[in-house]
Amino acid sequence: MIDRRSVLLSSLALAACGNTEAAPVADATPLKSIAPFPIGVAAMSGHFDEPAWVNLALTHVSQLTPEWEMKMEYILSETGDYRWEAPDRIADFCTAHELRLYCTTLIWYSQDSAFFRSLDPPRFRREYDRYIAEVAGRYRGRATGWDVVNEAVAEDGDGLRSCLWSDVLGQEGYIVRAFEQAKLADPDAVLFLNDYNLENNPVKGATFLRLVERLLKAGVPVGGIGTQSHLDIEIPAGRTRAFFHEAAQFGLPIHVSELDASLRSDSRIDTRSPRQKIDQQTARVAELTEAFVALPAAQRFAFTVWGLRDTDSWLRGGTRDDGKDSPLLFDAAGRPNPMYRAVMAGLRGD
Repeated sequence: MIDRRSVLLSSLALAACGNTEAAPVADATPLKSIAPFPIGVAAMSGHFDEPAWVNLALTHVSQLTPEWEMKMEYILSETGDYRWEAPDRIADFCTAHELRLYCTTLIWYSQDSAFFRSLDPPRFRREYDRYIAEVAGRYRGRATGWDVVNEAVAEDGDGLRSCLWSDVLGQEGYIVRAFEQAKLADPDAVLFLNDYNLENNPVKGATFLRLVERLLKAGVPVGGIGTQSHLDIEIPAGRTRAFFHEAAQFGLPIHVSELDASLRSDSRIDTRSPRQKIDQQTARVAELTEAFVALPAAQRFAFTVWGLRDTDSWLRGGTRDDGKDSPLLFDAAGRPNPMYRAVMAGLRGD
């Protein structure tokens, strides 16, 4: 199978390098028709005003994650008021189109709330509990799952992060409390611990899994493992498969929660050819897909991409963007990229 896949992906890379026109949309088999598990995508409510985006999403996906508009930065004001317009619109879109709603994020280390910083510790604890109860409770019975705590592990994998929440509630205390409160607010949703670079950095992946183990032994209601899968396409072959093998040992549902794979390099000078970049990207994405497909059926929660079209990606924002990165399944016109075909190859076992 590996040899056949290598031949397939190399031919796709050659085609991509030799022809700037991607295949027409008609050639893109709907992903949700092939996958024996939910295919998800991240979205902003403004996407619903784009008929092309709506058509592409409804063709390929069966689950939707709010990209930003269900995070605290949107919902909670500096005075402690809540706003619901965008998250409600996203939830209603899912209901109208019979999509699963996956919600993110209740507690995230990077949230630096002016409202919470103004509180004394007793009020802080009450408002922490209230926030989780209000947000998770609002979508109770509609959300299939939640990223309860996001990115708790340090960047280099050496322990856990310090943040606003840990300063008041303890480095693991804020995590425990968040899961306990989320379980009270929405007892039927699957509750996930979510993080990134788990495949890319074995040290961080191991620290994350040790955290999961401690929480489970303590009786914390962690219901699933979320790996964002912002893939570094230069990691060695086999690293992603190894992480999934270790993560599967807990028997929990696993969510590929934010898949993308940039063609850019963090190196100051990038000597790779376009073909080499595509080869690396498609090989790593195919390996990820195969590793997910190989999980027991009960552990394949969902396979989510962090945007549909290259131009929807957070990686195409800011001063680094040269307009050439292709980190997602479809190009700006909704035509399939080589990465789409890598996912299809992984799903079909080609």
